[in-house]
Parts: sequence; C-alpha cells; structure tokens
Amino acid sequence: MSLKRPTIADIARRAGVSKGAVSYALNGQPGVSEATRKRILAIAQEIGFNANSAARALSGARARAVGLTLCRPARILGIEPWFMGLISGFEAELGAQSYALTLQVVATPEQEVEVYRRWWGERRIDGVIVTDLREHDIRMPVLQQLQLPAVVLGGSGDAGGVTQIWSDDGGAITEAVRYLVALGHSRIARVSGMPDLLHTQVRTSAFNDVCASLGLGDAVTVPADYTGEEGSRATRRLLIGGDRPTAIIYDNDVMAVAGLAVAQEMGLSVPGDLSIVAWDDSPLCSLVHPSLTALSRDVSGYGAQAARELLNAIDGKKVGNVKAQTAHLTPRGSTAPPRS
Repeated sequence: MSLKRPTIADIARRAGVSKGAVSYALNGQPGVSEATRKRILAIAQEIGFNANSAARALSGARARAVGLTLCRPARILGIEPWFMGLISGFEAELGAQSYALTLQVVATPEQEVEVYRRWWGERRIDGVIVTDLREHDIRMPVLQQLQLPAVVLGGSGDAGGVTQIWSDDGGAITEAVRYLVALGHSRIARVSGMPDLLHTQVRTSAFNDVCASLGLGDAVTVPADYTGEEGSRATRRLLIGGDRPTAIIYDNDVMAVAGLAVAQEMGLSVPGDLSIVAWDDSPLCSLVHPSLTALSRDVSGYGAQAARELLNAIDGKKVGNVKAQTAHLTPRGSTAPPRS
C-alpha cells in the first residue's frame, strides 16, 4: 500500500470542480456556492484531508509516527500484561527506526474510525496498527478508502485486503482442552473475552468443537471483558451452579488470577477441586499461588513483527499476511487430575 495522502486535487476530482474552488471552500472564502462548499467539505472529511496540514503535505514530509487506538476499558490497560508486552514490542522496533507510537483509547469502533480520519488528515501518523478485528469490521473499508498503511494484529477473518498478523487461537485452545481431558477432566468451562471480537469467536468455536469431539457434553462459555471484576463474576456464576466445572480456561491472565481468588474465597482447592488455565502467560501467572498453567507466546515479539510489517508498508514495500507463533501450553501448579 503506497503512502498517498489526500490532496486538494483529489477533492477537486471527486467534486468535479477546480482546485481553486476547493481552496475557496476550505478557507471559507467567497467564490463558490454554499451547496458546493458543503459538498467539498464533506468530501474532504470523507477522504481524511485537513487543510491545516497543507504545509507538511506540500513538503512530503513524514510524521515519523505510528498510530494505535484501543477500544477496551481504559482501566484494564494499566494492569493487563499482554498490552504492556505488545506495546514494548512496538516500541522496540519503532524506536530503532526513529518512529514514535501515538496511542488513544476510545469507546467504540466508530470513534476509532474518526480518530483514523483525523490523524491521517492532520498528517500526525504514517500508518496504524489495528487490534481486535471484528466480523464485518467497519474500520477496514475506511482504511482502504483513506489508503492509510495498516497492519491488523490478530484474527484470521476478512480484513478487506489489509495486511494481517495472526496466530492459530483455535489450535491453542484445542491443545489446552485435550490436556485437561488427559488429566481426567470432563466438566470444562471457559471465561471468554468480549464476544464481538473475531478472535473470541474463533476460540469459542474451537472450544465447542473440541468438547463435542471428545464427548464432553455442553461446552459452557461465559463472556466477560478481560477485567478482574468481570472475571470474578463469571467464575462465581460457574462455581455456584449445581454441576460446577472441575476446570476453567480463561481468555486472559487477569481474569484467571481473579478466578483463582474466587475459588479460594469459596473454599475450593486449586488444583484439587478446580484446575485453572490462563491464556497468554505473564509474570502474574508465576506470582500467584499456585502458579497458573498458561498458554504462552512471545507477545513482545508479536508486537515487533507487526511494527516491522507496518514500516515496510509505509515504505511502499509489498507486504502480505503473516502467521505468527501459536501459543503453547506451559503446565504449572494450577492444573492436576480432579478429585474422584
């Protein structure tokens, strides 16, 4: 994807007017009708043009910055090791090339789209790293329309031609379930991340499939939002039921640690009464007692790989989808055969 920023000529071509008319409209000067002015301003916003950044556009200078928007609860970003590891990987690669990382937390995908338009129009960034791919993701066509260099991190679904770096989440969760079954567990539940995320859907589908293939009956998944609070609530829901699980797989380490605390609060022994598996290993998993069995991968390396691919795209080099390392199981003290 070439680093082509929108220009006055692009607006003039789409509006069917001269570049002078576009200049009049953007600068609030007389010489065009009100209807034409509104049409030109709408087109400028649509393609991400910002008149205040004309000097940089004319000089062709790069911003030497990469954007990252996160549509997650802001309170989790400071405590979730996965994001810290990911960002450290971004920074290691970007810093070596004298690029900065511009970060903004938003509440909705629609707000993400507006941030992309503003950043690109104001020449504040040269490309973006996109996380949390969704089905029919509204961000993908906007990135294509803006011709904004981008790399999608995670998810193996349709990214509308945007370069993706992904790992086999389905294979990882299948390994975790098979391990628990080999220990003797037959009632296995899962506490997931946000259900609208594509990687959550991939994990849920794989979890359902492997449980069915192994004859485990209902595969129960309780959705949460990666926070400790939601992880605790989901764990209580599972453990107060009449047919409580003997093992729970969590979609991140923060929820797994919270789940461990709930089990101990309810007088259950881990791993005697309940085995716990956390997704994405971190120091948190080793600091608690018992230490948590986890699905491990090089998160920092994952981030560095995404940054490298994006810098290649910014430089106009051909980039393609990349399958990263699949998370592998690291058994620790939180898993054992269930009590008979």
